[in-house]
Amino acid sequence: MASEPVLIAGSWRESEQTGVFQSANPATGKLLPAHYPVSSWADCEAALASAHAAFEEMRGMSGEKIAAFLERFATKIEERAEELVAMAHLETALPKSPRLADAELPRTTGQLRQAAAAARSEVWRQPVIDRANNIRACFGAIGPVCVFGPNNFPFAFGSASGGDFAAAIAAGNPVIAKANSSHPGTTKLFAEAAHDAAVETGMPAGTIQMIYRTSHSIGEQLVTDDRVGATGYTGSRGAGLALKRAADAAGKPIYLELSSVNPVIFLPGALLEKGEDLAAEFTGSCLMGTGQFCTNPGLVLLIEGKPAEAFVAGIVKRFEEAPAGTLLSESVRKSLHESHRILSEAGAEVLCGTGPGNGAGCCVANTLLRVSGAAFLRDPETMQTEAFGNSSLIVMASSLNEAAAVLEKLEGNLTGAIYSASDGSDDEAHDRLEPILRRKVGRLLNDKMPTGVAVSPAMNHGGPYPATGHPGFTAVGIPASILRFTMLQSYDNVRAHRLPAILRDDYAGTTQRFIDGRWA
Repeated sequence: MASEPVLIAGSWRESEQTGVFQSANPATGKLLPAHYPVSSWADCEAALASAHAAFEEMRGMSGEKIAAFLERFATKIEERAEELVAMAHLETALPKSPRLADAELPRTTGQLRQAAAAARSEVWRQPVIDRANNIRACFGAIGPVCVFGPNNFPFAFGSASGGDFAAAIAAGNPVIAKANSSHPGTTKLFAEAAHDAAVETGMPAGTIQMIYRTSHSIGEQLVTDDRVGATGYTGSRGAGLALKRAADAAGKPIYLELSSVNPVIFLPGALLEKGEDLAAEFTGSCLMGTGQFCTNPGLVLLIEGKPAEAFVAGIVKRFEEAPAGTLLSESVRKSLHESHRILSEAGAEVLCGTGPGNGAGCCVANTLLRVSGAAFLRDPETMQTEAFGNSSLIVMASSLNEAAAVLEKLEGNLTGAIYSASDGSDDEAHDRLEPILRRKVGRLLNDKMPTGVAVSPAMNHGGPYPATGHPGFTAVGIPASILRFTMLQSYDNVRAHRLPAILRDDYAGTTQRFIDGRWA
């Protein structure tokens, strides 16, 4: 069957496919007309060969040239904004405005331009010079990078447009993008724009390549290939861990964003002080985007008492009154129902929802579940089942000690938040719980919901396992996110003219260097 072409070795060509698939409109449930190929190993082999050749050229390329490509790509995206927004809306049911056009698209182009600035300045290289021993070191490109994009951010985390793509390219690595099956048409449009930008700026043919889908076994073979430098993956825990097992066995770096319940603690004084406002704030955060954010507040920790019960009643009312949005796909809907079943059978009480929603297409009613602290502690693993969507679990601790015990049993998370009273009445409780939570999360918040992820150099969009595969790295925030796709390169007694320019004594750039024990 005829299908859409893949982008390999600088040209759009027919795939050597093993089958085809179609994406669906989540709002209607109907299949969209385009057919996309499931690539065989022959496609991957051709892409790897081209990426390897591109890397040999890019490893000596100036940051200025790489920056020019990233900036031209950002401009190309803006020129095709209307087309991109329309396609992503069709494939994901995410609102055209404000979500796609006014938030995610400018975030995507902003990331690309930040990556361009980092490529131009080479700040990510972190040069260190020890003149006494004539040893010098800096970070450098690692090799071709495979990027697997998620279903929930078709622009900002897309495999051919998002943060992993921008970081890998900024470090001087070509990218093989594996589209998410929920939005292959959107990924194709981004790959077209990236390819056009690459041609216009004189980049190698294999700088950006794109396939739509592979079998699981071929995906594992891809990330373990000798020519691959590293992999960036955002998606489900099961699929991500299968790739990680394969990559680890082959000694290949893989950076994962998997799952997170993002605990939010509301202390009694804060609830007494402004419980109604906090109920509204939490509801807005949890239901935004139908709860399909990796930083969605999926677990609420409260301490028994009248303020806590009033807060629960307030959020139940708001969840019941709020419209239920459309989920990204039928598979997301089924997964959410399954998570609710698992939590309920483990002893969680359904306060509202779990059934069919009142929205369009793939829809589940806004759902709140409740469990005691004691019940949570009896089976903490099951009670941390991620319910990806418009859902949250309330854990009601009987005391501060029990709340601390609950936190001790938490898995690693992307974020964690503590709300406390402004008059200091919660300070003792905060100081007891904060050190425990700090160890469990990549980003700690006070008096703020976790759903916003600013593209800031200080941002950490990462955390302990299973939120991500490694607690020392972030998927958002340049230059730190670039380091995932680099290797530390040391030069011992290497002649000056053979050193990277940033390590030479006559370096004329502006990036700070750590020379003989001090920054200069």
